[in-house]
Amino acid sequence: MTDFSRRDFFKTAALPVGGLGGLAGPASAAAPATSPPATPAEPVPAPGALRWLDGAAPGLMLGATLGLPWPRGELKKDQDFHALDAQGRPLPLQTWPLAWWPDGSLKWTAHALPAGVDAGAAPRILPGRGEAATGLRVTVREASEYVEVDTGVIRARLPRRGTQLVSGIERDGREILRAATLVAQADDKPDAGQCPVTQTRFDSRIDTLVVEQAGPVRAVVKVDGRHRSAAGREWLPFSVRFYFYAGAESLRVMHSFVFDGDEQKDFLRGIGLRFEVPLRDALHDRHVRFAGEAGGLWAEGVRNLTGLRRDPGAAVREAQLAGRATPPLAQWSKPVRDLHHRIPAWGDYTLSQLGADGFEIRKRTQAGHGWIPAAFGRRAPGSGYIGGASGGVAFGLRDFWQRHPTQLDIRGAIGETAEVTVWMHSPQAPAMDLRFYHDGLGMETHEQELEGLEMTYEDYEKGWGTPVGIARSSEITLWALPATPSRERLVQMAAAVQSPPQLAAHPARYLQAGVFGRLWSLPDRSTPARRRIEDKLDFLFDFYRNEVEQRHWYGFWDYGDIRHTYDADRHEWRYDVGGFAWDNSELSPDLWLWYAWLRSGRADIFRFAEAMVRHTSEVDIYHLGRFQGLGSRHNVQHWGCSAKQARISTSAYRRFYYYLTADERTGDIMREVLSADAKMDEVDPVRKIAGRVDKGPWPARIGFGTDWGSIVANVLTEWERTGDPRWRDKLVRGMKGIAAMPHGFFTGSGGYEPTGPNEGAFHNVSGDRISASHLSAVFGLVEMMAELVELIDLPEFKQAWLQYCELYNAPREEQVRVLGKPHGGSPVLSVGHSRLSAYAAKHKQDPALARRAWREFWADDPRGAKTLKTSRITGPLALNPVDEAPWISTNDTAQWGLAAIQNLALIGDQLTD
Repeated sequence: MTDFSRRDFFKTAALPVGGLGGLAGPASAAAPATSPPATPAEPVPAPGALRWLDGAAPGLMLGATLGLPWPRGELKKDQDFHALDAQGRPLPLQTWPLAWWPDGSLKWTAHALPAGVDAGAAPRILPGRGEAATGLRVTVREASEYVEVDTGVIRARLPRRGTQLVSGIERDGREILRAATLVAQADDKPDAGQCPVTQTRFDSRIDTLVVEQAGPVRAVVKVDGRHRSAAGREWLPFSVRFYFYAGAESLRVMHSFVFDGDEQKDFLRGIGLRFEVPLRDALHDRHVRFAGEAGGLWAEGVRNLTGLRRDPGAAVREAQLAGRATPPLAQWSKPVRDLHHRIPAWGDYTLSQLGADGFEIRKRTQAGHGWIPAAFGRRAPGSGYIGGASGGVAFGLRDFWQRHPTQLDIRGAIGETAEVTVWMHSPQAPAMDLRFYHDGLGMETHEQELEGLEMTYEDYEKGWGTPVGIARSSEITLWALPATPSRERLVQMAAAVQSPPQLAAHPARYLQAGVFGRLWSLPDRSTPARRRIEDKLDFLFDFYRNEVEQRHWYGFWDYGDIRHTYDADRHEWRYDVGGFAWDNSELSPDLWLWYAWLRSGRADIFRFAEAMVRHTSEVDIYHLGRFQGLGSRHNVQHWGCSAKQARISTSAYRRFYYYLTADERTGDIMREVLSADAKMDEVDPVRKIAGRVDKGPWPARIGFGTDWGSIVANVLTEWERTGDPRWRDKLVRGMKGIAAMPHGFFTGSGGYEPTGPNEGAFHNVSGDRISASHLSAVFGLVEMMAELVELIDLPEFKQAWLQYCELYNAPREEQVRVLGKPHGGSPVLSVGHSRLSAYAAKHKQDPALARRAWREFWADDPRGAKTLKTSRITGPLALNPVDEAPWISTNDTAQWGLAAIQNLALIGDQLTD
């Protein structure tokens, strides 16, 4: 097998609708509606059957992409596919490979359906070439200076260089949108309290443009560049992907930027997407719309004809309110017909959401005149419209109120061209202050830093809590419309922006395919013990979903993360206490959520996990600079901890979302972290620990648990995405190295070669030493080893892994009998480690070991003392009334949840009441 990227695939394969063709390559405000939990009694869905994530077909079909799993050996690399709607009629389909099994058969495929089709409640995607489907196609034309994409409804031109990402979008021969650029504003000081602030504007400058997909159903164009000031300074690198679907009047924009400034001097105040909308209609036939909460809509004319002293006529008023062209002036009442030019026309509008619970709409006639407050609300969905009877643009920013401060601007609506800015960070809000939050507290040496760790759990080191290299991605949808849409349709558009239509397979399909390590099963409440576990799993997720709202875990940099530890005295999470604040994937809540979704199919779990992926893969990981490829441990600030580790950036937490949605941005990030192991000497995660094993003559020393387990996720994902044997060989060298250690995984660490001809190899630098850590297996190691031993047959490695699984929680005397002495690992996460015992029991077919695993699992709560309910705290004990469960911690929740799910799958037959 060779490395065969998506771009190569589309360049070399003539991709027919519905087939892989000639592939020559390797074999919440309120929570969304939930799907009914699956049960073991539920029949296996019909072949190829899909489901809409939110339970029903979307009101607007903007085009949809999903990933589907296939059992090992079932489908060859050149397999064709076809799609059918709910009535069995053929649908246009585009398919491409996402991953392969080791034998070259397809493991994951991605599929795209066009916009505008009635896919119904249950479309199907099946192997084999079906009846040809008719319909629009998206076409891409590449020229030396630009790329042109035509969906059959709209045609967009994207320049290869310059400032404009989109120079124009036409519909029916009329220009609807033009001159789309990125804009940013930065201050040189955090505020003007003591001295004047100098503000600098930056615009986008294109470096490269690449067509990643060219149809026939879906086209993707990626633009990379940097922001540049008038004085020539370039910074804030960005990547923008444009998604076009056949038959669509819209395009999806995925914008990502990386902060690469000086946090002491660069205070980013605003970053957004700006474009122009030509206006051809009379002022009274121009319409402005902003979506409101709960399906509401703020809808006005640029020159309003209602509420006047004189009535223009019912037909005139009704037309303007509906967004239609008004009757000719001759049909208006004479007073209004003669004097309508005396009615003020409003050219500028702003909707600003500066906090999670309040937005404001303001307007003014034009620059140089005062702003008028127009409307107020709580949570705006972040969509708007400007245009008229002859065309206009609707626009929306996903997670608008959740990622406050955000803003929508319309300027110049009384002229020939309106300017729209979709602000991903509002310029009205205080500038971003990314400086570290304390002065070091006198900590200058590692000994002093360890004293700080002892008190606040914060791993501090001067200069390491830097934001340089963190990123954020945002999703914007733009519609090029022939006329002002109805109020009802605009509300549908706003809903589609906030919860994009997502197709998925049924839970039984993922289980049957054998992906993600066979560590989960479908929910089952058939016995009291099983029901007790399932009830607690549901309670814990519902608790965290509600905590996001109750504690307002929202904001530009914060949304998608959860807190680490609770402070029962303050009735508040420890948001300001060192390493107890933001969680940053500590102990794998990401994995818990994704396994919970796989087995249940619940839409609210998927959306929660999706927001976490968007946050943790961007904000908690470094995308450039000194720590590129590593992530930051939990802290008061997401980037604040000096522990920069692969256990946070690991692909183990992101590959679920990538395979389920084929999201290219997530794929980029998983490829970025492939170099993480090359950083582990320069950024040694145990550099402060006394008595640590030296690396010997090798380039680095890394641990077999949190370090190597994270590397395995990165390398294994790249291997299955490309089929390149280089990555398999790297895994095998590591596996053989651990198996050859005197005590296997209990040797703890080894000298390591991250690159070169022997990349991935381990060497013994510990002698006969025995070492274990309670953290080794709780950052994806269990889950990745379960996949690794299935994919690569290396008996000595599997035996070493089974030994670790069986002995970690074993009684002391058993550890001594096998290892010669206790392994020294802490028992604090014994419940989470019960799933290791369960794994060993399953593979050794050992009922006694299975019973031991269940005893370990129940040990922390043998009689259900941790009741599944919350307590209400009111009055002066808390700022706001809160429902709390002080016994809950995120560490315990994530590990208990994973143990519950995996123990049920592995040794559920040994569970007694």
